[in-house]
Amino acid sequence: MRPFQYSRARTLTDAAQMSADEDTLAIAGGTNLLDLMKLQVETPGQLTDINQIGLREIEDTEDGGLRIGALASNTETAVHPRVRADYPVLARAILAGATQQLRNKATTGGNLCQRTRCFYFTKPDQPCNKREPGSGCGAIEGNAKLHAILGTSSQCIATYPGDMAVAMSALDATVHISGSNSEERSVAVRDFHCLPGDTPWIENVLEPGELITAVTLPAPIGGTQIYRKVRERSSYAFALVSIAAVIEMKSDVFSRADLAFGGLAHKPWHDPRISEELVGQPPSPELFDRAADILLEGAEGFGENDFKIPLARRTLHAVLAQATEDAT
Repeated sequence: MRPFQYSRARTLTDAAQMSADEDTLAIAGGTNLLDLMKLQVETPGQLTDINQIGLREIEDTEDGGLRIGALASNTETAVHPRVRADYPVLARAILAGATQQLRNKATTGGNLCQRTRCFYFTKPDQPCNKREPGSGCGAIEGNAKLHAILGTSSQCIATYPGDMAVAMSALDATVHISGSNSEERSVAVRDFHCLPGDTPWIENVLEPGELITAVTLPAPIGGTQIYRKVRERSSYAFALVSIAAVIEMKSDVFSRADLAFGGLAHKPWHDPRISEELVGQPPSPELFDRAADILLEGAEGFGENDFKIPLARRTLHAVLAQATEDAT
C-alpha cells in the first residue's frame, strides 16, 4: 500500500468538495477500497473519511416507500423491520453477499460503487483497460470463468460483483446524489452503472465531487420476492448467475414480473422486454423459454464462461417456477 494523507469530513458539503480532487477518494466502510489499495490498484494521495456526515437513517417516505441512507450499513439495512417485511428480496440479497463482519462495515453507497473482482483488474502486471486504458483486456483470451456474457465490448468483459444492487434493480429503486456545489439529482438504480463500451474505466454516472446520499425504494405492492444466487460454493462466493425477482399473480396470470440479473454483465442486468413478455400470460415452460430467449439475446461466451448461457436459462426457469408456485 502506498502512503496517503487522511482527513475527516464533517459535513456532506465538505466531503463532496474534498472528493472533487482527482487524487482524493472518499472512504466509509472501506471493504472494497482498502483491498484495492493493498493491491496498488487504487493509489489515492488522500482518503477522506465520510463517516461523520450523517446519512445513516433508514426511514419511511411520504409515498409509503423507504429511504436508506448512503452510510447505513448492510447489516442495518438487511435487518430493518420494513426491509424484511416489505422488501425481502433486498434482505436476502445482502445476506447472500458477504460475511457478517463485512456487512457490519459495508455501506449502501459503497456497495453500489464497488469495483469488479476480475483477476486482470486486480493484478497490476496484467493487461486491463479498466485499470490502465489501452493496455488490453486479458480476460477475453484468458481466464474468463466469472466474466460477462451480456453487454460486453472488445475493451472489457468484467462483471459487476455485487448482490444488493441486483435486488434494488428489481425493486426499481432510485439513487440520490449530491455534488460539491450542493446540487442534487436522482438516477434510477437501473441507470446508475455503465456498460463498458469504449470506456470501461467509467463504471457509474458519478461525476467528480459527487456522492451518493441515499437510495429510495418505491412503495411495496406485495407479491412474491425471490433472490437466487448460483455460486461455486455456498459460503460467500461471487455469483455465477443471480436473479432478483418481484412477481405478482392475479387470476392465474402474471400481473407484475420485475427481474434483475447478476453475474452476467458489467452492471446489474435489467431488460424490460422480459416483463412485457410475461405480464398477462399464464405460467408455462414455453413462456419461461421465451423469457430466457429475450434475456440471452446477444449473449456471448468467451470459452471458460460459455456455461453461463445455459445456466442463466435454467436459473430463470427455476425462479419463475418457484415464484408462480409460491403465489398460488
